[in-house]
Amino acid sequence: MHAFRKNTVPTGGRPLRLWPGVAAACLLALLRFGAPLVSSEPWAGLVSVGGGFAGAGAIVVWWTFFSRAPRAERWGAAALMAIALAATPRILHESVAMGNLGLQFFIYALPTVGLALVAWAVASRHLSPAPRRVSLVAAILLATGMWTLLRSDGLTGAGTPEFAWRWSATAEEQLLARAAGTPRVAPPAPPARPDADAQSTVGDGPAPAVAGRSLHPEAAWPGLRGPRRDGVVRGVRIETDWASSPPVELWRRPIGPGVSSFAVQGDLLYTQEQRGEYEIVSAYRVTTGEPVWRHRDAGRFWDSHVGAGPRATPAVGDGRVYTLGAAGMLNALDAASGDVVWSRHAATDAGAELPLWGFVSSPLVVDDVVIVYADSLAAYDLATGETRWSGPGAGGSHSSPQLLTIDGVAQVLLLTSGGVVSVAPADGQLLWEHPWPGIGIVQPVLTGEGDVLFSMVDAAAVPIGTRHIAVSRGPGGWTVEERWTASTLKPSFSSVVVHEGHAFGFDGRILASIDVENGERNWKGGRYGSGQLLLLADQDLLLVVSEQGDLVLVEASPDHHAEVARFPAIAGKTWSQPTLVGDTLLVRNGREMAAFRLATEQCRDKPWDVASLSPAFVGSALPGRHADGSGLHLFTRSSPGMALHTDASIS
Repeated sequence: MHAFRKNTVPTGGRPLRLWPGVAAACLLALLRFGAPLVSSEPWAGLVSVGGGFAGAGAIVVWWTFFSRAPRAERWGAAALMAIALAATPRILHESVAMGNLGLQFFIYALPTVGLALVAWAVASRHLSPAPRRVSLVAAILLATGMWTLLRSDGLTGAGTPEFAWRWSATAEEQLLARAAGTPRVAPPAPPARPDADAQSTVGDGPAPAVAGRSLHPEAAWPGLRGPRRDGVVRGVRIETDWASSPPVELWRRPIGPGVSSFAVQGDLLYTQEQRGEYEIVSAYRVTTGEPVWRHRDAGRFWDSHVGAGPRATPAVGDGRVYTLGAAGMLNALDAASGDVVWSRHAATDAGAELPLWGFVSSPLVVDDVVIVYADSLAAYDLATGETRWSGPGAGGSHSSPQLLTIDGVAQVLLLTSGGVVSVAPADGQLLWEHPWPGIGIVQPVLTGEGDVLFSMVDAAAVPIGTRHIAVSRGPGGWTVEERWTASTLKPSFSSVVVHEGHAFGFDGRILASIDVENGERNWKGGRYGSGQLLLLADQDLLLVVSEQGDLVLVEASPDHHAEVARFPAIAGKTWSQPTLVGDTLLVRNGREMAAFRLATEQCRDKPWDVASLSPAFVGSALPGRHADGSGLHLFTRSSPGMALHTDASIS
């Protein structure tokens, strides 16, 4: 810095005062790039962006008024920067122009232009006027124009763009280019509301539909966050020594963009994805990953944060799959063939406008209705698709309806922009509500005592905290009492799980645990980005999928954060909920999906109980011990109920 305190005289010009500009550039770089390294809290992002803007402004003020540069260079540079910053957005890729609510270009270009101006001033201080001015123009145009070469494939949970070269093929474009052939078109069943743009295509060998809803087996994973929509896996204990028994990849395949997770019934998994100008509901085999059928609806939703594709997770039950597209299309499809049973445009029914982030609510099947949120709660008859009831408006909720039993009464809860509401699933009657201004994204959960735990974010999607309420029914109706509100656990993307009096979830992008009784934090540790998690309740274990696609085992203990094992599973930003059915783990993101077999304690300690195995594992390889305990073998099962046989030995 001392070297720049001296006046430096450009050839033919006035002496330059460089040190204030260099100091401002150093401060800009420190705040813009250093703050996110110090903390992952929201304040660090605000300091980073604000520091970039303030530093760039300080550099412009220095250059214009205090640099001692010739007037033509001072005012000419300021004017050229203003023109370049105003004109460049017209030729940016749409994803960059609209990113970060339209501010992405300025968030990155302003600091870049400021740093480029200082670097130019230092490097060109000994040049003659003509080369100086030519290089000044080049520096400014390069600092702004370089952003026209990029596109953004979305933002991470920290708000950082996933930049790629503008001309490079997206993962979706590569998928479409690799797609070979078109499966035959299956004739759709008459929908409740005709949709000329909907059709289903069938792959090889779909299982025949079973007549009669009661004959369909119960879904192992009926939809969002599992059987109870609480992120808890029961009845499964896995081997945690992944150094000796790591997850075994069963298959991996590319998939269209979207953040939908999975529903699983038998050997079929269901998810949603985007392929070109069509929203796709897909069925694949759990054991092999092979496609079985696809249903498509014309339409493409995209936003600069998530990218393209559907957001909601299908619900499966009684031989049907229920899906809500990002634009509000509600489908009931035959689970075996993908044929349309009925179709409704839930957003049109509700008179709703398309939200900024699309419709993200996952359908909920309760008794003989499917309940969805599209600006307001609504229930549709499972058999006919006719509207059974319309409930209260939610004002921009990004949460999904949640079935809970409170004080012996089954009810559907939804986080809204004003708090939480509860309605009766049979008729949509409002049971109770509790105010807390904000936006609901995650799911409410029950505590062990039957109270409700839920979290909200503010209008800027910054997490607010978690609230514990006690709900009870008396002679005078329902009463709601706030027990506590705390900022010790502030989830936004991922819902929490509750285990033995403690809640586990993401405080921002760091895993944390709090005491459900008082909201006090037990611990905070483990940077997994905007990840997702499941609780293996029988084992006091959290299964975390990090935002980067790593599988991580963490002790579900209030004592401390203890990471047990880690395994790289899937590449790229991963926001979809993981799914665990038996010992098969399914993960996906907007690029690919994969299935892994997790060694279970049953495999290690005793031979397989054939009768207990899911039909999803028919014909698949299962690791286990031989009946005499002599060694580790691979077993296969050719059909349900048949004996396992040794396929290979592992020395």
